[in-house]
Amino acid sequence: MNDRTADFRLTPEELALFEEQGFIGPIKVYEPEEMEKRWIQIRRAIPDRSRAIYPEDALGAVTNLSNYDRHLDIDLLSEHIMQRAIVERVASVLGPDLLCWRTEFFPKYQGDEGTDWHQASTFAHSSGRPQIRWPAQNNAPAFGGTITAWTAFTHSTRENGCLQLMPGTHRVMNYDESLGMSYNPDTINKREKDSVRRGFFGYDYRELQKDPDWRPDESKAFSLVMQPGECVIFWSTLMHGSLPHTGSRKDYRMGFATRYVPTQVEVYPDLDDVSEYGGTIPLDDFASVLVAGKDEYGHNTLTDRNRRGRRFSPWDFREAYSG
Repeated sequence: MNDRTADFRLTPEELALFEEQGFIGPIKVYEPEEMEKRWIQIRRAIPDRSRAIYPEDALGAVTNLSNYDRHLDIDLLSEHIMQRAIVERVASVLGPDLLCWRTEFFPKYQGDEGTDWHQASTFAHSSGRPQIRWPAQNNAPAFGGTITAWTAFTHSTRENGCLQLMPGTHRVMNYDESLGMSYNPDTINKREKDSVRRGFFGYDYRELQKDPDWRPDESKAFSLVMQPGECVIFWSTLMHGSLPHTGSRKDYRMGFATRYVPTQVEVYPDLDDVSEYGGTIPLDDFASVLVAGKDEYGHNTLTDRNRRGRRFSPWDFREAYSG
């Protein structure tokens, strides 16, 4: 899929559809058989945290933080964030100079609740501290957000907790992330909202609602069933969530999210650590990855290789399409 002669640019029609609905996909990044083989290798590499950028003693029993940024020490994930089938489509929206600033695993196991409907503009929702900052526009704060490429590493079905999206909801924020949320792990898998078990990894996303009486219009939602190796690309400001896992123990769901912003966006502005999900990770060893183009701003710490020495070679779409 890293064919340098391939063209994965969104067509004008696809770009118009993306702008209208806030997402595009599913798109195939890997054949299902290839994804299954890759996932076996990745799964074997996950327990080895000897090169991971976040120390294990900072994580404790917190699983969410331990899922962060393994593209910086697992070679196949380093390769994945650079997949042209993903990066070029994202560049069609954000422009040719791109950073990958975060990756996350999103597992769902038997009995796990669905994920609350949510939107993310600054990713301050857990702590109240912005994790990305777009430049101001016309002396007003930018709307913000990131583009997320969510790849199904396993089958993603209604029974095992597939993603749900609300097309066209990416332009208006229904939540105030600066409020922060209170963390209570005892509530995990124990809340029901509109007859569906939903939560947010120990938080209740409703605490951020600008209007406490507002409710998401679930008539706009649809469930996104995906094959292994398929990906959906969407604005983080799009209303999204997931269904609870009601399937068998063997039928778990594993998604992997890569998050992209243009190089003018500041990542972790004024932060030395990230505190959420009941834990804190230091940012001493954190760095974003330039996946396409050039960084002419110098806002962010970048790395050109992962912790095992594998190089990141950014795509140059200007050169590829010149003439």
